Amino acid sequence: MGPVIFFSPCLYLWERSRDRHKSPRSKDGSRSEKSVTIQTPPAEPLLGNDASRTEEGQDDNWGETTTAITGTSEHSISQEDIARISKDLEDSVGLDCKRYLGLTVAAVLGLLVFLTPIAFILLPQILWRDELEPCGTVCEGLFISVAFKLLILLIGTWALFFRQPKADIPRVFVFRALLLVLIFLFVFSYWLFYGVRILDSKDTNYQGIVQYAVSLVDALLFIHYLAIVLLELRQLQPIFTVKVVRSTDGESRYYSLGHLSIQRAALVVLENYYRDFTIYNPSLLMASKSRAAKHMAGLKVYNVDGPGNNAAGQSRAMIAAAARRRDSSHNELYYEEADHDRRVKKRRARLVVAVEEAFTHIKRLQAEEQQKAPGEVMDPREAAQAIFPSMARALQKYLRTTRQQHYHSMESILQHLSFCITNNMTPKAFLERYINPGPTLQYDRDRWFSKQWTLVSEEAVTSALRDGVVFVLKCLDFSLVINVKKIPFIKLSEEFIDPKSHKFVLRLQSETSV
Repeated sequence: MGPVIFFSPCLYLWERSRDRHKSPRSKDGSRSEKSVTIQTPPAEPLLGNDASRTEEGQDDNWGETTTAITGTSEHSISQEDIARISKDLEDSVGLDCKRYLGLTVAAVLGLLVFLTPIAFILLPQILWRDELEPCGTVCEGLFISVAFKLLILLIGTWALFFRQPKADIPRVFVFRALLLVLIFLFVFSYWLFYGVRILDSKDTNYQGIVQYAVSLVDALLFIHYLAIVLLELRQLQPIFTVKVVRSTDGESRYYSLGHLSIQRAALVVLENYYRDFTIYNPSLLMASKSRAAKHMAGLKVYNVDGPGNNAAGQSRAMIAAAARRRDSSHNELYYEEADHDRRVKKRRARLVVAVEEAFTHIKRLQAEEQQKAPGEVMDPREAAQAIFPSMARALQKYLRTTRQQHYHSMESILQHLSFCITNNMTPKAFLERYINPGPTLQYDRDRWFSKQWTLVSEEAVTSALRDGVVFVLKCLDFSLVINVKKIPFIKLSEEFIDPKSHKFVLRLQSETSV
C-alpha cells in the first residue's frame, strides 16, 4: 500500500497501482468514447487490430504466454452515425452532379466554338451558292489555314481543359469561369455580327466571309494563349511560403506557392501532404494519454464519514497530491521512454538477424534451382511464402512494439517480399519500409485515405493568398493548420572590386636566405 495522507473530516488515500500487467480489455475501458466509422476490414490481417495496446508490461517472451481471444466485436452504430452516413452519400451525389454539370457546359461550349468557323464557311455555300463571287486559289489557301489552326486549337484545348480532375473544390475556379464567359461572349458577338451583316444581306463576297472565319479562329488562338498564362504560368513564380502543421503530433513542412486562391492552395498542400508527411499513427499518441490517465487513476479518495458537502476540501487535497506527484513524473517519463527504446532496439536487432538468415536461405534456394529442370523452378511468390514463416515472428513483435501492426497486412508484406526477391534487393532494402516509417502514399490506400476534407477559412476560399492568412484542413482524425507568409522583397547591391587591388609585391632583403 502506498503512502497515506490524512485530512479532516475525510481520509484520502493516495496509492499507485503496481500491477502493470493489465488485460487489454481493462485498458480499453479507460479510453474516452469516440465516433465510430464503418470500414471494411483487411482481407488477411497479419497482426491484431488492437492498436491501443500498450507495451509496458510485455516481456520478450510474451508470445508464448499470451492467450488471444477473438470473435468479439467492439464496433457499434447509432442513429446519428446512420444520419451522418446518409448525409455523406447525399453530398457525394451532389458533388458528382456539380462535376458533370461543369464538364457538360464546357463540352457544349467547346463544340460550339469549333463548329462556328465551319458554319461561317458552309452556310453561304448552302443558302445562296449561285450568287457568290468566285474566290479561287485564295479561298483554298484560307481553307487550309483554318483547318490547321482548328487542329492546333483542338489539341491545345484538350491538353489544357479536358484533364482528369484531381479533386472536387467547394467553389468554382474563378479564372476558368471567366475564360468560359469570355469565350461565350466572344462567339455570341461574332454570331450576332454574322447574322446581321452577312445572313440578312446575303453578302456575295465569299472571300471576305472566309477571312471573317479566319479572324475568328485567330482570336480563339489568342484566347487559348491567355488561358495558358492565367491557368498555368501565373502560379509558377513563388510568392508565398506556407507552413503546414499536423495538429496531433506537430509534424510540419514548408512549401512555396505562387498566386493561388485559398482552395487551390489547399489542394496543393494535400498533394504534398500525402507525399511528404509520415503516415498518421494514432497509436503513438496513446502513450501520453494512458500515462496521464494512469497518474489520475493512482489518486484514490475515500470518505470515511459518509457523503457530505466537502467537495472543495477533496478538490484541494487532490490538487495538492497531484502537485507532489508531478515533481517525480518526469523521472517516470524518462525511464518509460528509455525502456521503450531498449525494447525497440532489441527487437529490431532480432528482426534484422531473422531477415538476413531468410535472404541467405533464398540464395541457397536459387543455387539449388539452377540445377533443377525449368518446370520445377519456384516463382518469387512461392519463394516469399517459403521464407516468410522464418521472419514472421520477429517482424510481428517489432511491428507491435512500434505500433505499426495495423498498417501492414500479411498480404502486403508477402507482396513486398516477392518484389524484393524479383529485383534482387538486399535485406536492408526489404526492412526499410518497416524500420523507417515512410510517407502516406507508401501504405495501402484503404488504410490512410480520407474521402473528404473540410476547408475552414475566415476568408473566402476563392480569394487569393496573402500574407498572414490562416486556414485549416480537417479530416476525421486530425487537421492540418496552414499559415501563409509572403516571401520578403530582396534587394541586392553590387560592389565593384578593382582587379589591381589583389596584386602585391614581395620584396626580399639581400641577407634573407632563400
